[in-house]
Amino acid sequence: MTFRMEADGLEWLFIPLHQIVSWGASGAMVFGGVVPYIPQYRDIKRTQNAEGFSTYVCLVLLVANILRILFWFGRHFESPLLWQSIVMIFTMLLMLKLCTEVRVTNELNLKRRSFADFDLHYFWHWSKFTDYVQCVLTFTGVTGYITYLSLDSALFVETLGFLAVFTEAMLGVPQLYRNYQNRSTEGMSIKMVLMWTSGDTFKTVYFILNQAPFQFSICGLLQVLVDMAILLQVYLYTYYPQKPASHAAHPVSAKAL
Repeated sequence: MTFRMEADGLEWLFIPLHQIVSWGASGAMVFGGVVPYIPQYRDIKRTQNAEGFSTYVCLVLLVANILRILFWFGRHFESPLLWQSIVMIFTMLLMLKLCTEVRVTNELNLKRRSFADFDLHYFWHWSKFTDYVQCVLTFTGVTGYITYLSLDSALFVETLGFLAVFTEAMLGVPQLYRNYQNRSTEGMSIKMVLMWTSGDTFKTVYFILNQAPFQFSICGLLQVLVDMAILLQVYLYTYYPQKPASHAAHPVSAKAL
């Protein structure tokens, strides 16, 4: 009887504590993905040099998160995951705006290119931020319309969800391949890779515990495997170098930045 009374007495403490932990995890999911890009944004703004940052990272994340939002209309999932996509889209647009302004300022003789040129050779290498916005809005409009027409198809909705998370999961593969080609990881931020790994691990555990759609969990595990493969490359190429380090310097990873 006394034990039950003590348990009832502690219940008032455990329930709010559980709620706080839940809010903390949700907050980490919403904002954790953009944290690695904050120092990069500040560095570009400070140095007025965006050469080390690949705007294709923005392209991949914009596509992935737009598709994820559209997937939500066909199959609702955890609200923090939806807000995470919205926050990431705004973050990538801010990164694009800064990179475009810095690049145009530094290359005064650069020939102006626009989205309206429809020149595939200069796709995603336009001179104005508004061109990127036009491209994003066009992609959103087309995919949104197709999704609206196909919401009754379970196969389409599940495929859309898979494409959304698979696109994001592949973000580290170019770095993995670059390291393999160069037989070196010099110039790549190891701290950043560790940040990917911890973030992707947390995200995957969150997916599993909150019973998110299976596409999220599978691709989250894939992201962790890619991160671990890159860490393995760091170990192998550091302790078993396959070519002189003086020839291995390369720009920092697109994903890391």
